[in-house]
Amino acid sequence: MFWIGCHLSSARGYLAMGKEAEKVGANVFQFFTRNPRGGTAKALDEKDIEAYIAFAKEKGLGTLLAHAPYTMNACGADTSLREFARRMMEEDLARLELLPHVFYNFHPGSHVKQGAETGIALITKMLAEVLKNGGKTPILLETMSGKGSEVGRSFAEIRQIIEGVHGQERIGVCLDTCHVYDGGYDIAENLEGVLEEFDRVIGLERLRAIHLNDSKNPMGSHKDRHEKIGEGTLGLGAVTRIINHPKLAHLPFYLETPNELEGYAAEIALLKKCRNQEGK
Repeated sequence: MFWIGCHLSSARGYLAMGKEAEKVGANVFQFFTRNPRGGTAKALDEKDIEAYIAFAKEKGLGTLLAHAPYTMNACGADTSLREFARRMMEEDLARLELLPHVFYNFHPGSHVKQGAETGIALITKMLAEVLKNGGKTPILLETMSGKGSEVGRSFAEIRQIIEGVHGQERIGVCLDTCHVYDGGYDIAENLEGVLEEFDRVIGLERLRAIHLNDSKNPMGSHKDRHEKIGEGTLGLGAVTRIINHPKLAHLPFYLETPNELEGYAAEIALLKKCRNQEGK
């Protein structure tokens, strides 16, 4: 099964997102748990959730990816911001318990001149506190491009966070193709080598999802500027090799390209044609 989807607006509810996903040819999708710039989460509509679950079962939709808002900084210098991040994650995870198949993805955060080691320690502290509440939803650390004081710019930093929560089984990784390429990992010309490094440093068993994006900037730029598939510096050949690689092909892929629904539909159709084709 080729699990391919895109980012949809959660404003109209889960059932509406499921129908939009089917309309553009997707069988998975990603959504923000609340406004991407933060704020109060929309009130839960349990009837909508029940209707979505029935629709997803009927249509064969796969695992959803719930994305935390960008303002959630687990390692900010301000104590109140870290406390806000913890409460936000706890609330998001409690709400996601109503969904049967979903991952929770978040950006590790920015240490804001405190240093990466301090940032990592603060992130692991928050995760340890959140995990005490129990639950079933896997929590995914997103690989970052390394702009500014971002934590998670390398596989080694991601590993340190996982080790800090004693390898808790609910912690996994979402690999963003634009981010790792901008971060200096040559997935265009050396995908096999990058995956071997990921496996050695983190373990491929931790890789649960992929953000599939082209990049506007060259490798190692640390810019984090997503581009439409085949129109950036990664190129369609590299993307084709990624979606067909035997160590990745079973994972769900979620597009975060600069598109509206019509553009996503075109990209999904293109990627379906590229599936099981050798990248050139």
